[in-house]
Amino acid sequence: MLELRPNCENCDKDLPPESTEACICTYECTFCRTCVDNLLKNVCPNCGGGFSARPIRPTQERRKGVSLQYQGASTKRVNTTLSEAEISAFSELVKDIKPEAR
Repeated sequence: MLELRPNCENCDKDLPPESTEACICTYECTFCRTCVDNLLKNVCPNCGGGFSARPIRPTQERRKGVSLQYQGASTKRVNTTLSEAEISAFSELVKDIKPEAR
């Protein structure tokens, strides 16, 4: 089950469970759409993969025991230890390779 991390790992922008701006890689690294598009160039600085929009967990229980109420979002904030220069340099290396070919 997805963690639904509460923030962008780069700029620390709040990304609540209902955010349509949250993007994740296959390892659930979480960044805001602005950072993904402008700084990361759709390259996860941690694994080199691409990003997808993070799904939104339903707030209303439509199936017994299945909703944000029962499987809450993480409250643990994660922040990258990489500098913007390191992120940019890494992104430049692979940004022109489609994620499925990385």
